[in-house]
Amino acid sequence: MKVKELRDLIDFIKSTGLEEVNIETEQFKLKVKRSSDVSVHHVAPPSSVPAPTTISTSGPSFTEAQNQALGEASKDNFLNIKSPMIGTLYMAANPESPDFVKVGDTVKVGDTVCVIEAMKLFNEIEADVAGKIVRILAENANPVEFDQPLFLIDPS
Repeated sequence: MKVKELRDLIDFIKSTGLEEVNIETEQFKLKVKRSSDVSVHHVAPPSSVPAPTTISTSGPSFTEAQNQALGEASKDNFLNIKSPMIGTLYMAANPESPDFVKVGDTVKVGDTVCVIEAMKLFNEIEADVAGKIVRILAENANPVEFDQPLFLIDPS
């Protein structure tokens, strides 16, 4: 289930006043139960992408220098594909697969550019703009923040 679909489902539950929704497919089970606060429980099958062994807090992070570099790049009319969630970014579906995209590739709206693992669920991140990948701003198997730029795109 994609992030947008999950958000739409939660909004639907809020608007209808339903107390509980259960969805079960071959790939996953989803239970959304509404009480004083909304809780979402996911059960997913094991994936071929390995979970990170350790997340280092001293590793590279989204810094002010990267922010400044992005500010300069945006002057050149480049667009960003940003992370829709907090999680761990993976550039390929599994370690043996090639990366979804690399610098110089052309992407269309809806093309998968990476996956982000959040709470043991792997979410495909799709391009929301079309163009050529100019720069990859995040590193494979590293944590990413909500709204952090992941890719720099030249829309021309």
